[in-house]
Amino acid sequence: MKKPHILIFNPDQWRGDVLGHLGNPAAVTPVLDECVARDFVSFRGAFCQNPVCTPSRCSFMTGWYPHTRGHRTMHHMLHAERDEPNLLQILKDNGYFVWWGGKNDLVPRENGFEATCDVKYQPPPSKNPVPRDDEAWRGAPDGDNYYSFMRGKLDKGDREFYFDHDWGHILGAIEQINRAPDDQPLCIYLPITYPHPVYAVEEPFFSQIEREKLPPRAPTPDWSAKPSILEGISELQNLREWDEARWTELRATYYGMCARVDHQFGLVLEALREAGIYDDTAVFFFSDHGDFTGDYGLVEKTQNTFEDCLSRVPFLIKPPLNVPVVPRVSDALVELVDFSATVYDLLDIEPNYTSFGRSLLPILAGETDAHRDAVFCEGGRLASETHCKELESASSGNRAGLYFPRSEMQASDGPAHLKAVMCRTRDWKYVRRLGESDELYDLQNDPQELDNRINDPALSEVRAQLVERMLLWFLETGDVVPFQIDKR
Repeated sequence: MKKPHILIFNPDQWRGDVLGHLGNPAAVTPVLDECVARDFVSFRGAFCQNPVCTPSRCSFMTGWYPHTRGHRTMHHMLHAERDEPNLLQILKDNGYFVWWGGKNDLVPRENGFEATCDVKYQPPPSKNPVPRDDEAWRGAPDGDNYYSFMRGKLDKGDREFYFDHDWGHILGAIEQINRAPDDQPLCIYLPITYPHPVYAVEEPFFSQIEREKLPPRAPTPDWSAKPSILEGISELQNLREWDEARWTELRATYYGMCARVDHQFGLVLEALREAGIYDDTAVFFFSDHGDFTGDYGLVEKTQNTFEDCLSRVPFLIKPPLNVPVVPRVSDALVELVDFSATVYDLLDIEPNYTSFGRSLLPILAGETDAHRDAVFCEGGRLASETHCKELESASSGNRAGLYFPRSEMQASDGPAHLKAVMCRTRDWKYVRRLGESDELYDLQNDPQELDNRINDPALSEVRAQLVERMLLWFLETGDVVPFQIDKR
């Protein structure tokens, strides 16, 4: 049987609620909305396994959870020489021409990309580049915009678009689709940067967002009942005096960034159609994690908290035409580890390693919307793991970096950056946390996760059930045994 082409479209930091077809009135996502109406399944309850880039990517490219092999930092990636699998390399080994255009955050740069892909694309310099302004938009270091990531409207001048690496990779992918190999199936991997902050976007996307339609943001909570890293970041980001009008502009800019990605996704899909290979292509659209975007008075993300705005992500799939699909929004609880398992099932590949993902093909076919009873997300470090503090990316006293508030908290010797794990069901979210209070939220009555009821005696049975579920998950996923058997 002819193998399908594969498109993996992977925006960075797109939160799972900014989608029109999921009922967000301010989201401008016409391409994704039409996809669901036509031939895609969109998962309302999709969750990442770590709320920052590298650990999440290592997880969904292996089907392993971060704890399975210790992929919990931005600086510990996948090593083939350590017997760590990588979906892209497995596809390449199974005859795919793998074209990779976009971010890394997956394999060590010093090891090169030859084993992982056929092409690691770099866009050519623009003939007419947009001038940069070296972060003048941030204002004074003691001002309340310095760590906000809020830049706003980008001036593209008389150009068609604001040329940056994302646009370069999108155009490069379209070129590759137009000259797809005749003798190999094609895999396009597009891990683009948007809508990752800095919050900035050009027209027409900046003005497409109707500010008055933005849903209410989660208010600043009682920090005493939340993880200490959040209060620390809140204090250092210095956004507490922002009025709602400023938050509205920041959020609308982020929504505009999502609108730009939606448009770019549409251009790639159109290229597949014009090349005559759309029907023969399996398409996966998902983000690695979410973004605060003003919720709780915060911007950007953290490494060891799991609010839905960080852990819930968009996840849409279109199989090739010969694979059954019932286009719709599915309410199944799914995890990003299910992505690689679905690819293996689709291609009838035996990956020859233990994967914890579960194929989503039965859900695509409309056979069921039952999949998982709980989803998990994890992050942080042990107090003794100084190599996990990411000191090389911390500010080390230099307050100039945009990430200073988070990196300063991660580098501290207090409990702020210690390990934590989320177990989330449809109704409840439980977080086990080292060094600080656990968390328990009633998601039906408190969807913004403002009321930590971990000490409520009326919920002791619920807590016990979630603890037991988490223990079972750890028992099932705690390690992997290599398939290669050693001689004694």
